[in-house]
Amino acid sequence: MKQLHIEKMLNEKGYIEETIDPGLKLVEEIKRLKKEKNAVILSHFYVEGELQDIADYVGDSLGLAQAAAKVDADIIVFVGVHFMAETAKIINPDKKVILPDLKASCSLAESAPADKFAAFKAQYPDHKVITYVNATAALKTMSDIVCTSANAQKIVDSFPADEKLIFAPDKNLGNYINSITGRSMVLWDGACMVHEKYSVEKIIDLMDKNPDAEFIAHPECEKPVLLLAKHIGSTTALLNYVQSSEAKKFIVATESGILHQMTKACPDKVFIPAPSNDSTCACNDCEYMKLNSLQKLYICLKHEQPEVTLPQDVIEKARIPIQRMLEISK
Repeated sequence: MKQLHIEKMLNEKGYIEETIDPGLKLVEEIKRLKKEKNAVILSHFYVEGELQDIADYVGDSLGLAQAAAKVDADIIVFVGVHFMAETAKIINPDKKVILPDLKASCSLAESAPADKFAAFKAQYPDHKVITYVNATAALKTMSDIVCTSANAQKIVDSFPADEKLIFAPDKNLGNYINSITGRSMVLWDGACMVHEKYSVEKIIDLMDKNPDAEFIAHPECEKPVLLLAKHIGSTTALLNYVQSSEAKKFIVATESGILHQMTKACPDKVFIPAPSNDSTCACNDCEYMKLNSLQKLYICLKHEQPEVTLPQDVIEKARIPIQRMLEISK
């Protein structure tokens, strides 16, 4: 009966709802359970800082995929979103992969349904497919190679200059890579809701009010935003840049979770989240990333649920383009 109740909650809520003793020291309990169950916690930069601090590895999509490939634990707890946990499962089919909330999806991944993309791909039978890692496992099975924002240019450059390419699902990243490589890749019309909400007018106003600040941006942002940027790069590239730059103040156009790591790395510097079009919020947060919490992480480890599973044929097909990416990115 208990298992049926848990399955019902996972279907309805996406996580196990359980009353927790308010006196329970969650961080200590999570560390105890992790050791007891031989588990490793992988966390993305975009979740809350307290979750990043408890993880064994914190990184962007490329770093997390590389870390997942080296895991020797029995259980991988992925504190991020669903496609990331899927990638970990594809790389580690024999390990249990769990996610604190199954409904921690991704607007970019959702923008490319597998059936519609298959029909799109069929229109370009002589094109190779490069799929951004922010995509479902089903989309990866239709790909020749996967990329991340950190290695997208390197992956694209690995193809001959006259190779016909499809890039999916992020049109903004695809447009940016086209602009710096001189390619004319065919782009799927998808985007990240976080990186599309930035207000150019508000950013310019913020830059005027902070003339000593450098504006830096993630390539998933729209072109008008990128044209304002002093530096454009993946989440890790932005983190590295603020550490090497002589500037003491930065306006940052990517999900605000990265500010936690930036502040830890450079406590003497000031980081301002770039403003969005939303008048009720001063920054852009990913609502899916923010579904993760210490409470859900504890319950997830305790019950080893929700588990991310994939059909064996999907794992086998999707692993090929991921492994190609990992080989090129060594």
